[in-house]
Amino acid sequence: MVFYKFIKASKVILLIALIFSMTKVNTFTMNDSISNKSMNKTLDLSAMAVKYDEIHYTDPFYPLDTFTGDLTGYGADCALCSGRLGCTGQDVRDGTTMYDDPTYGHINIVASSKNLKCGSVITWNNWDGTKMTAIVLDRGVLGTDIDLLTPSESYASDHVGRHKITYDVLRFGWSR
Repeated sequence: MVFYKFIKASKVILLIALIFSMTKVNTFTMNDSISNKSMNKTLDLSAMAVKYDEIHYTDPFYPLDTFTGDLTGYGADCALCSGRLGCTGQDVRDGTTMYDDPTYGHINIVASSKNLKCGSVITWNNWDGTKMTAIVLDRGVLGTDIDLLTPSESYASDHVGRHKITYDVLRFGWSR
């Protein structure tokens, strides 16, 4: 008789354990679903970030990087200048100071160090409040400094001087 009571009690315990384990499984599935919804939100935010970057990187005026350096001016008639641009070989002793870029239009020409590839396009706000856009077509400066091509050395000293600027890079090198 004790044996039968033991088996009956075992069945009750087994039944309770079975009910308890099923409740645990349901709770786990419910929490897993909540976790999955959070993960979907994270994926949606990641997808939005990728799309946001795509939009900005296809915008030609979206800054890709920012530098600070000195802006100075130079003329093709400077004492140590050949009168030819270092990146293209173009003779600028005729007073040429602008370049027609298919994407950015009629823009200024600057000299940079090799930190910026030939054909890079930069933009900055001048000390007088005007916005300038230029293309790197020459070499001859150090670090992050920029040298703006002007009609002559006297024009450069009278109108440009030396100014600390922060400039944005809109394009690294020639677009292909």
